[in-house]
Amino acid sequence: MARRVFITGTAGFIGFHLAKLLLAEGFIVHGYDGMTDYYDVRIKQRRHAMLRQNQNFHATEGMLEDMELLSETVHSFKPDVIIHLAAQAGVRYSLENPRAYIQANIVGTFNVMELARALPVQHLLMASTSSVYGANELMPFTETEKADTPLTIYAATKKANESMAHSYAHLYDLPTTMFRFFTVYGTWGRPDLALYKFVDAILDDRPIDIYNHGDMFRDFTYVDDLVRGIRLLIDAAPVRPATRDAVEPGDSLSPVAPFRIVNIGNSEKVRLLDFIDAIEDCLGKKAIRNYMPMQTGDVPATWADANLLKRLTGYRPETHFRDGIARFVEWFRDYYGK
Repeated sequence: MARRVFITGTAGFIGFHLAKLLLAEGFIVHGYDGMTDYYDVRIKQRRHAMLRQNQNFHATEGMLEDMELLSETVHSFKPDVIIHLAAQAGVRYSLENPRAYIQANIVGTFNVMELARALPVQHLLMASTSSVYGANELMPFTETEKADTPLTIYAATKKANESMAHSYAHLYDLPTTMFRFFTVYGTWGRPDLALYKFVDAILDDRPIDIYNHGDMFRDFTYVDDLVRGIRLLIDAAPVRPATRDAVEPGDSLSPVAPFRIVNIGNSEKVRLLDFIDAIEDCLGKKAIRNYMPMQTGDVPATWADANLLKRLTGYRPETHFRDGIARFVEWFRDYYGK
């Protein structure tokens, strides 16, 4: 019998790609998305329209904070697995509208956890972010190191989600996996993401803002690699260890709960200026570069240790950033006719 997966955020960048992958593998998927106007709603509607072409996909439009609608939808669908991706995203926007992050990322996530507990589901998987590593400087980042210095309210809400999820996993024996994303990019991407903004501006002869004068490094993760990692983690539900000593070195499995944190990254630290050079090469056009100081709340570098993902699933993201950029540019030109 086909497994039933409830995914929040299916009209979003990552949720769309994950739903598409699961549908291709024969899963039955119900999506839930608020269709907020944080960016152009038309691209969200287009994503959902594409997913609806598969008879095994249905979706409900609603906010995570609407517990009555969310509960009615989940209980009607009766999922085996919940994957919670919906959130108020964006590090920079969190400086302008922090309240949106508390409502969506704290209250909304609490509602999802309550429903996962009530059913209960076989596995709850939820999105976190590499931003929780905050001011940490020891790289590559590993899941077992402390992440107690978030630099933005966005990162703080995601760190809070991890703590909330651990308590539910412990109290209700709810198998829970949190995955930390690292600078995801790719086709159907969000307009507020760097690659999208850079390509759009270069094609329109507008300058691009390059923070910290380009002295930045990111672990760019192609979206297809990311959702493949999530798909494989569905089958790697954590189990509460029999004793504290049973947790293997390097494993983020909690000693007191069926709870684990997993990095999903490309394990390659890429210089921002090299990323921009690759965009220029792909477009055959030079950018007008506007070098700027570091932005508040930003970090100079991110870099994932993905060994735990490899150990759990046998898989490691490996798309080279030049290949990923080429795929995005091809999609962008086709979608916008540029």
